[in-house]
Amino acid sequence: MSITNELIIRQLKSGDKQAFEGVYREYYRGLCAFASQYIPEIDECEEIVQDVMLWLWENRSALLPEMSVKSLLFTIVKNKCLNAITHTQIKKRVHEDLYARFEEQFEDPDLYIENEMMAQLDKAIQNLPADYRSAFTMNRFENLTYNEIAEKLDVSVKTIAYRISQALKILRHDLKEYLPLLILLLKL
Repeated sequence: MSITNELIIRQLKSGDKQAFEGVYREYYRGLCAFASQYIPEIDECEEIVQDVMLWLWENRSALLPEMSVKSLLFTIVKNKCLNAITHTQIKKRVHEDLYARFEEQFEDPDLYIENEMMAQLDKAIQNLPADYRSAFTMNRFENLTYNEIAEKLDVSVKTIAYRISQALKILRHDLKEYLPLLILLLKL
């Protein structure tokens, strides 16, 4: 421990800005180069070193005369770099986990939306009254005409028209969030 180090610490503790600027100029480049051994992005290295320098100024009252300013700064930079690496690895792992879990949606978001929409449509159709549901599905999914459905169910064509119109009215209400897309698919 040199007298110069003790003097610098005393000056820092007393709030001497010139002493701080001297420490900053003396160690900044070396600390950035040291940080670059851990962190490849120079901007991130500079940010870490600036944070450490700010920490030094804000915590100057806690400095002890027997501390080595150089050792302290390099140790803090190393720890911050290791923390940044750990943080980056955790972030990367979380992103990989999310990607793995939702890979299908990331790869084809349209397929996900279409599957969700069709599931909602199936649910809404299943919730229709039985007479409405059978008339609607025969018309829309079996491509039967109103006459063919009426004949098959032994009811009038007007009854089939009413049932299908009521089914459409219920489906429009229940599926209003999906309506623009469903209109294209089912001509609701």
